Amino acid sequence: MTEKPVVRFLDRTTPPHVLTLVLMAGLGAMNMSAFLPSLPHMTEFFDTRYDVMQLAVSGYLAVTAVLQLFIGPVSDRYGRRRVMLSCQAIFIFATLGCVFATTIEVFLFFRMMQSAVAAGLVLSRAIVRDMVPQEEAASMIGYVTMGMALVPMVAPMIGGALDQAFGWEAVFWFLVAGGTLVMTLCWFDQGETAAGGGVSFAQQVRDYPELLASRRFWGYVAAAAFASGAFFAFLGGGPYVASVEFELSSFWAGVCFGAPAIGYATGNFISGRYSVHFGINRMIRTGALIGFLGLLTALVLTAIGFASPFLFFAFCTFVGLSNGMVIPNASAGMLSVRPHLAGTASGLGSAFMIGGGAALSAFAGGVIQGENASLKLLAIMVTTLLLGLLSVLYVEWRERQLRNAA
Repeated sequence: MTEKPVVRFLDRTTPPHVLTLVLMAGLGAMNMSAFLPSLPHMTEFFDTRYDVMQLAVSGYLAVTAVLQLFIGPVSDRYGRRRVMLSCQAIFIFATLGCVFATTIEVFLFFRMMQSAVAAGLVLSRAIVRDMVPQEEAASMIGYVTMGMALVPMVAPMIGGALDQAFGWEAVFWFLVAGGTLVMTLCWFDQGETAAGGGVSFAQQVRDYPELLASRRFWGYVAAAAFASGAFFAFLGGGPYVASVEFELSSFWAGVCFGAPAIGYATGNFISGRYSVHFGINRMIRTGALIGFLGLLTALVLTAIGFASPFLFFAFCTFVGLSNGMVIPNASAGMLSVRPHLAGTASGLGSAFMIGGGAALSAFAGGVIQGENASLKLLAIMVTTLLLGLLSVLYVEWRERQLRNAA
């Protein structure tokens, strides 16, 4: 579309309202974070080890990473509306499967199926690109992202309260209700926006060699992957730290899990306000450096004996702040390396970013168990943020090299 279309709320002959787009994307964020305070109780319920139960986070992220590659091309061919409604139906069915699961194997099977909800984040951005000209898309996506950033602040608190009052199953009934609400809203409000003729998955695969040959692309991917990896490591190990080392209740653990989201919203605001003025590389470098120094301070204080839940979770705000500054700018960098392959770069970059996060989440959940869990987790996050900082420094070095060669 070349002109911004008229949008009428609850009229499926027009494109979806921005509220619908926010809820489409937010449902996936809610599904990721709402049950985190319940992980220790679920470990006991299914009579399993924490590192196995933690696959509900890392395995879910891994499947989501694979889906990132397919959802866009499939929706190009079959339409955003049809794919979105189908994925939401799968999510509701899978969430019911989680509620009634009696073994860890059955639960994890349905948990992996829940990753269909990731279509909401992918397609909300695609729909924005369908609706408005390119110069307006970034601004509108910013509104969607800012609205979505509120979900990880609230969802763990709700999940922790439900777990403490009614048990972990109540969290998944809450997700069933949320999925049903969003699906109903999409049914009545989401008009089709895909004009057809999008790039097929086969064409994207044929474009991979040209993109993968770019060292700058890999630098931006690494910067984004390590930044998000620090956050996903927090998701993998945070529940264990909260419940075992600090002995927090489910409700207070949920409150603490909202700390990175506060930083993320702040980082997003800073990116939107200053990226054009300072440039994406400086914003990535600054965000990675802030996150590294903040977590390094927490690591030193914890190592010399000041470990406490307030110190740990307060300083984890720096992880979110770093993500909010690094990821939007690194994503823009990925797309700018080969502008004619922007769609391929977006899908491939997201897959690497989330796939790397899945690996770090699983690693963190496995190695932090035992004594000094918070110290081990902080060390993992500090190392990861340092690698992200080195990645953007490599990009800047490579750009200077290309300029000199020119």
